[in-house]
Amino acid sequence: MSNHTPILRTLLLGATIIAGTAGVSALAQVPPADQPPGNGNATVSPGTPTPPQDAFSPPSPNAPQAPGVNAANIPDGPPAEPSEATPMVEQVTANPAHDDWPGYGRDDRATRYSPLDQITPSNVGHLKRAFIYHTGSKPAPGQVNKWAAETTPIKVGDGLYMCSAMNDMMRIDPATGKEVWHFHANEKYDSIPYTAACKAVVYYTSSTVPEGEHCHHRILEATLDERLIEVDSEDGKVCEGFGWHGMVNLMKGMGESVPGFVAETAPPPIVNGAIITNQEVLDGQRRWAPSGVIRGYDAETGRFLWAWDVNRPHEHGEPKEGEHYSRGTPNSWAAMIGDNALGLVYVPTGNSAADYYSAMRSPEENKVSSAVVAIDVKTGEPRWVFQTVHKDVWDYDIGSQPTLMDFTKPDGSSVPALIMPTKRGQTFVLDRRTGEPVLPVEERPAPSPGMVPGDTRAPTQPWSVGMPRLGFAPLKEADMWGMSPIDQLYCRLKYRRAHYVGEFTPPSIDKPWLEYPGYNGGSDWGSVAYDEKTGILIANWNNTPMYDQLVSRKKADKLGLMPVDDPNYKPGGGGAEGAGAMAETPYGIVVSPFWDEYTGMMCNRPPYGMITAIDMHTQKVLWQHPLGSARANGPFGLPTHLPLTIGTPNNGGPVITAGGLIFVAATTDNMIHAFDIHTGREVWNDVLPGGGQATPMTYEYKGKQYVAIMAGGHHFMMTPVTDDLVVYALDNVN
Repeated sequence: MSNHTPILRTLLLGATIIAGTAGVSALAQVPPADQPPGNGNATVSPGTPTPPQDAFSPPSPNAPQAPGVNAANIPDGPPAEPSEATPMVEQVTANPAHDDWPGYGRDDRATRYSPLDQITPSNVGHLKRAFIYHTGSKPAPGQVNKWAAETTPIKVGDGLYMCSAMNDMMRIDPATGKEVWHFHANEKYDSIPYTAACKAVVYYTSSTVPEGEHCHHRILEATLDERLIEVDSEDGKVCEGFGWHGMVNLMKGMGESVPGFVAETAPPPIVNGAIITNQEVLDGQRRWAPSGVIRGYDAETGRFLWAWDVNRPHEHGEPKEGEHYSRGTPNSWAAMIGDNALGLVYVPTGNSAADYYSAMRSPEENKVSSAVVAIDVKTGEPRWVFQTVHKDVWDYDIGSQPTLMDFTKPDGSSVPALIMPTKRGQTFVLDRRTGEPVLPVEERPAPSPGMVPGDTRAPTQPWSVGMPRLGFAPLKEADMWGMSPIDQLYCRLKYRRAHYVGEFTPPSIDKPWLEYPGYNGGSDWGSVAYDEKTGILIANWNNTPMYDQLVSRKKADKLGLMPVDDPNYKPGGGGAEGAGAMAETPYGIVVSPFWDEYTGMMCNRPPYGMITAIDMHTQKVLWQHPLGSARANGPFGLPTHLPLTIGTPNNGGPVITAGGLIFVAATTDNMIHAFDIHTGREVWNDVLPGGGQATPMTYEYKGKQYVAIMAGGHHFMMTPVTDDLVVYALDNVN
């Protein structure tokens, strides 16, 4: 963009503020110039000693451990050996009723596709609010806002079921929003990790309790304070035969922790009778954070079945008395998906604790971090692993739920496949039986050995060359942008004074490095939607680089960076995003957006959010355009009230309907949008009472189609927080 462009036009084209991290520290200001980025810039920083190999050793699993946080006072019981699940009857997600949305991704393939066609591009203009339901979960006066419900309701029969940001569960009338029952989970504020969120509940039909009896049909959730809870779908009362009075303690075997260090925010899938649990572990805290263990529990009884613990690869039982699951291992916080026929659950993983430093990771951790891991739900054994980033030190963990499909090859044969979107904007299509790529993947050279002593980078990284990339070309100085020539010059200086050699620029100590597409780039937890009939895949994604720097332990201490379990920890002194202590390593980390700190505007030119339609038969882009307007965004955090589409950061996914529509909210303009799937033309929108950082859903009840979106807002995206579920229907259909 020209430096001479009038400021008003500049504002119209790019007025958006990157929502996100804590205030930018002095380390994120422009540092002294050293050398401009370019080939050969990825070298070891001089003057920094390599720590001795034994300087940072893992805690022994036999060391005495304080008990894990157990908010519900659920008895642990003796350590359990591996066992098998109670046989399962077919669940509602296997063949969803035409008018239902029975799971987080609607069906057992997580396609986010509905066969409903009452609402079409020609009549969507008649869509009006049918009702608003209030969950009752919002920050109390004086509480730091950590809310972002991210909830997608489910609908089965005549019940609309959902959870609140603080894990209350409720059933409401699908036509009126009248509350039928409300289960109070009694979560405490201290249990909130990075975000108070509950993406969805799970509907389960028992194979042992007869039809008509209590808890034949159940609603299941996993909570922020690490519980599994099952209640009856009709009255909301706990299923006494499940666990201990309807609850299972997921802190068992986790070892020492504090409230909010680990939490459940994604709906646990049920595969062949096994509930599969993962957990979010706060980023940036310490090397030996609580474990990323994946576990299976009997859906009927809550009985422990098995564990997959990365550094205990051949031990699938619970840890012995006084021991714990291996600490600091890669965790999985995304929604998982299973394949009942293959007996597998597909687990998207992140990287090990202390995200930006890999020298202390075990070989086992390096094999399974930032990967898709297929686990046998009968034994807990991994069947295959496909890694999307090798030795990840960029926080490119996989946040998206995989989507299952049947891929038709050129010879007409069909392959059971898995679509895995990533933060890198690389979309991998894999044979879900073996993990082998269905579409070509290349290992391409990457900058190595790295710039941190003793922490070598992988010489190659995987690129999905068979699919269009959800992203733009590498940054150039000419891409720097600003509201005025001075702002643009400031961003050019920031660019020049950072290390940058492309997507895999190694972390650096002597000065910041540019991380692009960034940890909130590409596809995040909203995942994608897929229409199996037309072969069209819809993805919304981000274009938001970051400005990061490793700092010495001495400097981290001086900055007051402490892990959340430190007795002296104070909010803002480290966290899931932004500055992090990375205790028990030689370094701390400072993370900030690549922006002009004074105006709050990104340094790269817009758009910052996009939506793309891909034909999966040809792997070609059908259409693509910016997603989100400038109406609620602008310099200095001030809304412009301008309706121009410029592309804003977004979190939350799309849905597709047989009526030829895409519904998506996600954007920081606090709107829900409808697009014609064939042309990409926006055909309807509405301003929400809060941020729409959630994935919508649609259902039919008594002959009328509804569209629902949780407008709960998001503290990270800086959108208004509410407790409003907003539901729409056509005003000309009775």
